[in-house]
Amino acid sequence: MASLVHPGRFTADVAAALDDDADEFVVFVIGMRINQLWKVPKWLPVARSMGPMVAELMQHPEKGLLGFESSFGRTTTMIQYWRSFDQLEHFAHDRDDPHLQAWRDFNTKVGSSGDVGVYHETYRVKVADYECVYVNMPAMGLAKATAHVPIARKGDAARDRITAAARVSG
Repeated sequence: MASLVHPGRFTADVAAALDDDADEFVVFVIGMRINQLWKVPKWLPVARSMGPMVAELMQHPEKGLLGFESSFGRTTTMIQYWRSFDQLEHFAHDRDDPHLQAWRDFNTKVGSSGDVGVYHETYRVKVADYECVYVNMPAMGLAKATAHVPIARKGDAARDRITAAARVSG
């Protein structure tokens, strides 16, 4: 099913998705790289482990995931948007959530063999310190995870949108 294209210019309104007292959100980039294509028993379990994690998070929005985007290939990347670093960290370490066991399994079955690589990057972003624009696009990325709004609400230029975000959080 094709995503609905929104003609015109849009942006994200992160503040609309956060608690009134929140002054930041988290962008979490996570992925894996298949280094040895023929070692399917090594990389397939790693690839399959993300589905249950995302399903758990989507079923329980109170855990903090706002939304995500994925790209697939030899290197697979998922960009996740979180309400807070504390919620991301809690999910990563909670015995009742699927991440901790997946991480233990990776370390036991793959370890430092080099067959499969994993990575993540974590960014704490002040509500005043982001800017984005989507022109003739479906709702995606940060706008899909938070609020997809006409650009006129925040300004035509990147500087205007950053300044508008600073006014909202300041």
